[in-house]
Amino acid sequence: MVDVTDYLTSAVLVGTVATVVMDVWAMIRLRLLGVPALDYAFVGRWLGHLPRGRLRHDRIAASPPVPGERLIGWTAHYLIGIGFAGLLIAMFGLDWVHNPTIGPALLVGIGSVAAPFLVMQPAMGAGLAASRTPNPAAARLHSLVTHAVFGFGLYAGGIAISLLRL
Repeated sequence: MVDVTDYLTSAVLVGTVATVVMDVWAMIRLRLLGVPALDYAFVGRWLGHLPRGRLRHDRIAASPPVPGERLIGWTAHYLIGIGFAGLLIAMFGLDWVHNPTIGPALLVGIGSVAAPFLVMQPAMGAGLAASRTPNPAAARLHSLVTHAVFGFGLYAGGIAISLLRL
C-alpha cells in the first residue's frame, strides 16, 4: 500500500510541478516572442462536447461554449500533466523519483507532444500536427519546445521530491 501511495503522491507532485513549469514557459514565450498560449477554455469546450457525441470540430472557437469550459480545460490540463508524470514513474519506477535523471523526463516530456499532434489539434480543427493552421511548421516547433520544457519540468519535479525526502 505504501508503494501505491508513494506512486500517486509522486505523480501528483511531479505532474503539478511540470505543468506549472510549462505554464510559466507559456507566459515567457508570450512576453519574449508574442506567441499566445493555448486558451484552455477551448480544451474545456472540446471536453464538454464529448458527452454529446461530438469528437471533432471544424474550428473549436466557432463551436458553442460549454458552461464552466475554462475550469474544465484548466483542470484537464493539470490532470493530463499528472497523468504523464504517472506514465514516467510507471515506466522508470519509483527509483526515478528518488534519484531523478534528465533522460527519462525528456523522453516522456517530448513524447507527450503526440497528444496534441494526434488528438487535440485534429479534434479541435487544427488538423493533424497543426496542418490546418496558418503556419504549421511554427506551430509544430512551438508545441515541440513546450513539451520539451514540460520534460524539464518533470525533471524539476523529481528533483524537488528527492530533496524533500532527504
